[in-house]
Amino acid sequence: MNDMTDQTGSQEPAIDETITFIGRSMGRMRLMIGRRFIGKLAISRVGASMELSHLDVIAMVRRLGDGQEVTIGAIAEQLRVDPSRSSRIVADLVRQGLLRREVSQEDARRTIVVITPLGQALLEKVDEVKRETIREIVADWPQEDIERFAELYDRFINGFDRRLQQFEAENGDQVAADGMAYGTARAASRE
Repeated sequence: MNDMTDQTGSQEPAIDETITFIGRSMGRMRLMIGRRFIGKLAISRVGASMELSHLDVIAMVRRLGDGQEVTIGAIAEQLRVDPSRSSRIVADLVRQGLLRREVSQEDARRTIVVITPLGQALLEKVDEVKRETIREIVADWPQEDIERFAELYDRFINGFDRRLQQFEAENGDQVAADGMAYGTARAASRE
């Protein structure tokens, strides 16, 4: 895997093999992410009695809230779930004191969702569990490898994000419809 050339001096077959290896590793990572290990671990460690989808919504509100007002529709779109599903989750989180509904400062007819100090504290605990888990995984790595991996992983994810945006721009409405159908089916299977 370290030698990027084949016996003829060409790099193509070796690069193709490496790309295939990356693809397989991505498949394994997708399965692990699909099992929601870090989210489940975080919920168990912080003692919260909530579903993973609730944690997703709180994190989404924090992320989106940095640059815009967050609405139920925005949450539904980002998580690719039906707006009624995101509304039910938000209602549960408001009852638990993790989120709060407010009137939009941009349009008083709109209701927005904001994270409360209790919700922020919960996410800080979850973030710490994530950091602890990553620390455990890279504990025997040299510092240079950790730093290089962080740079490369961020670059890789940014490339994926750009490709996703390009794909969605090219395929627009169909991607949104497929995503909404997928999110609705996932939500229904969890209920």
